[in-house]
Amino acid sequence: MIRVGLTGGIGSGKSIIGEILMVMGFPVYNSDIEAKSLMVNNQELVSQVKQIFGEQAYIKGSLNRKYLADQIFSNPDLKEKLNSIVHPAVRQAFEAWCSNQASEIIFNEAAILFETGGYKDFDYNILVTAPEEVRIARVVSRDNTSIEEVKNRINSQWKDSEKKDLASFVITNDNHSLVTLQVEKIIKEIKATI
Repeated sequence: MIRVGLTGGIGSGKSIIGEILMVMGFPVYNSDIEAKSLMVNNQELVSQVKQIFGEQAYIKGSLNRKYLADQIFSNPDLKEKLNSIVHPAVRQAFEAWCSNQASEIIFNEAAILFETGGYKDFDYNILVTAPEEVRIARVVSRDNTSIEEVKNRINSQWKDSEKKDLASFVITNDNHSLVTLQVEKIIKEIKATI
């Protein structure tokens, strides 16, 4: 089984690429969605999140995403603490998911694959890129947030130029380039190695 990491900064459009891959019939594990699920349903994780961020990290049993985002994007130490408890739980869930897949190629969509070193666990890594102004516009529209908040989030992640050196493949998702053709070309290259 070939394992492929799929990553990109906030607003790059990596989820669109994940959806294209699923339509093409490939299993895609979404680490960000799984992390949010585990942070609500895994009681050990809930307890650890409350220890770090306090009871206000949850509202009526649901994750207080706005509060957490404000905390971690303004305080790198808190972000590091959260990642240190959530990432191992997500990795464990991913391994369990992998054992139930029959496809010869599987994908793991994760926002900070390079930043965490998680990219080393994959045979290939795909980086999705987009110009900063496009990313900002997408996130402002999607999350109903301010330009300043989006810029803070972008600045908390590695720059694309840092990630490109570690990526096996790069997809340009700038609202002009045909992403499906780029995905098909990558799949063809990966299949040629099997």
